[in-house]
Amino acid sequence: MKIIRNNPLIHWPMPSNTNKATKRLSDLPLGALAQVSHVDDRAPVDLIAARLRDLGFVRGEPVRIVAAGPIGGDPVLVQVGFTRFALRHGEASRVMVDPAAVS
Repeated sequence: MKIIRNNPLIHWPMPSNTNKATKRLSDLPLGALAQVSHVDDRAPVDLIAARLRDLGFVRGEPVRIVAAGPIGGDPVLVQVGFTRFALRHGEASRVMVDPAAVS
């Protein structure tokens, strides 16, 4: 099976060593502001990661944790740009952010 890496329909994960300050969106504290670094793909064709990018979780977009669920913090209410989404912990853990990029 030949894998074509420049297929626009397949999003490949960014190298994990791109920025040491990068952390998972699910690990941000309540009210924290950050900037999206990338969305982790967990398979060559990852529909959840593709959907997160379609919703606006793209490089450079500002994100903020607005609220968290009462038991275990799941789901989390996340604001990306001017839109708010409720994400499960597993979905939020796919979004890598850079808290230091936002001043």
